[in-house]
Amino acid sequence: MRIEAVQGDITRQQVDVIVNAANSSLLGGGGVDGAIHAAAGPGLLEACRALRADRLPAGLAPGRSVATPAFDLPARWVVHTVGPNWHAGERDAPMLAACFLSSLEIAVHLGARSIAFPAVSAGAYGWDVGDVADIALHAVRAWQQGTAADDGGVELVRFVLFSPAALAAFDAQLSRCPG
Repeated sequence: MRIEAVQGDITRQQVDVIVNAANSSLLGGGGVDGAIHAAAGPGLLEACRALRADRLPAGLAPGRSVATPAFDLPARWVVHTVGPNWHAGERDAPMLAACFLSSLEIAVHLGARSIAFPAVSAGAYGWDVGDVADIALHAVRAWQQGTAADDGGVELVRFVLFSPAALAAFDAQLSRCPG
């Protein structure tokens, strides 16, 4: 499995799955969540409303993930995950790691070969991007070690970062623990 970090727009990624740093309502918001909802078109909001009505009436808990079709995005699926909110006192690193792990598990279940993540919780939720990079990359590496190399699953994990500072944090962490 290849792990890489790039600066760019996650809504333009040519991958099987893009991960949405969603809020628990799944009904859109700002930042990555708003950009993904805008780029995917109204079908994404309808799919999220259906999830809320059927499977998730109380919303999605932090650390959990759920998939929808990607609609107008170049990806096939969107995996929505809710990161912990530092500003709300949610400062549990394992909960943040669970966002990445549960998203990868769903991607495998969908038959995805490639997945693109944002820096979950590093935006409006207030986590330090260096901490997010450390937790995310350790989680992905641990997941990689726990899966068989020839399982036919995810071949590419791409972290798509909006800013040069976020990219630098992920690049620094990648250089500390190369694949």
